[in-house]
This record gives sequence, C-alpha cells and structure tokens, in this order.
Amino acid sequence: MLKPIKTMIEIKNIKKSFNGKDVLLGIDGVFKKGETNLIIGGSGTGKSVLLKCIIGLIKPDDGRVLYDGRDFYSGDKDAMQSIRREMGVLFQGGALFDSQTVAENVRFPLNMLTDLSASEKNDRVNFCLERVGLEQAANRMPSEISGGMKKRVGIARAIVMNPKYLFCDEPNSGLDPLTAVKIDELIKEITEEYQITTIVITHDMNSVMEIGQNIIFLYQGRKLWEGNDATITQSEVPELNEFLFSNKLLRDLRKSG
Repeated sequence: MLKPIKTMIEIKNIKKSFNGKDVLLGIDGVFKKGETNLIIGGSGTGKSVLLKCIIGLIKPDDGRVLYDGRDFYSGDKDAMQSIRREMGVLFQGGALFDSQTVAENVRFPLNMLTDLSASEKNDRVNFCLERVGLEQAANRMPSEISGGMKKRVGIARAIVMNPKYLFCDEPNSGLDPLTAVKIDELIKEITEEYQITTIVITHDMNSVMEIGQNIIFLYQGRKLWEGNDATITQSEVPELNEFLFSNKLLRDLRKSG
C-alpha cells in the first residue's frame, strides 16, 4: 500500500534571472504542514522573487515547484488553477480594496471563486473575522482601521477559502513591535490549528526567533543555511551571522549563550 503524501511544498533547483542578472541560483527546500516556514535574508537576496516563483506570479527559468507531489508548472491551466484555489496570500501592504468594507474585502475571494450562497458566504466571513478578532469591525472601511487591523483583515481574507497553503510576504512591515508580535502569534496559531503549510518572507528578527520552526537563509540568490529558531544563533555561516547579529539583542543573546 502506498503511503499518503504529507501536505507540503517542495522546491527543487529553482533558478531565475532578469536581463542576464542571476537572482536565484538553484534553490531547494521542503516546507511542511503545521509549521511556520520562514525565508529570510537581506534586501535583494531573492526571497520575494522566490515566493513569486512558488505561487506562480513569476515562472522560474528552471526547477520544479511541487504541491503535495503535484508539479505546479508541468500541468495544464486547469491543474494550475486547482492548486491556486488551495492558496491563501497575505500581501506586504495588505492589498485591501479601499472602496469596500472589511467584510466585503474578506468576502471577495468567495465571490470570485465559489458558488456558495449569500448566507454561506456571510457565515464564512463572520467566522474568519472572529478568528482574527475583528468581528466588531466588519462594516468599517480600511481607512478607519489601524495598520495592524489591516494586516488581520488580510489574514482573514487569506484563510477565507480554507487554504492548504498560506503565504505571507513581510507580514510585519510597517508595524510597531507589539503589533508585529501579535501578527506573528496569529499566523503561528492559524498554521498549527488548521495544519496549513505556511511560508513567511521576512527580515524581522523577532519573527525569526519567535516563530521560525523551519528557516531558510538566502544570500545573493543562494541558500546558505537551513535550520530553526533553536539553532540559528549557533550558525557558523559568516553571512548569516552578519545578518543576524547586526541586531544588538541577538548579539547579546549569543554572548549570554
């Protein structure tokens, strides 16, 4: 009897260049369900390009992206669309529609991609807003809520389709430290509660240390290190250490350890 494939995303030898400039130079990785998988690195290291290759916004020049063993780029359009329907994406800026209420923003994917009845959509929207603690803000406009609340609306919209895969691009960008911690906690809770395969792009060191269950470090388009929050401060990779210990708190943590 064949063993069932665990829900995961696997990338193999992902390469991408623009105008003759190499951006990704053969990236491999496995991202398991129920874990917060982080891709980290400085500006210009290729992490956002890698995310776009994984979710299909940019086609890699070479390599494979496998969703539970399904090759994302080798199938026909229907197969690719089927996988896309299983994704939820939290964009860096939130990407909310200013002319729609919080509830309407969350409902948008349901309107576009499902045949649910109006009452079923409302039930799903209300459930997701309650899950992120925004049930009281359903009728407010994006201009009437804080940056942290916008990120939570983005998370609610990302999970409204009950995705198997969740992608977060710099979820803490522009947030104060306390709000950023709350967003990290929410992403981790949702990932574990619903056993989602989650990939987070970040350069936030607090996120790395708090929710980094599986971490890939990119440097100049290459994967130089892979591990977790428990092992990252003991790295012997000079480029990773320079990236990490530019943060005084982490420098002190390493000295104390």
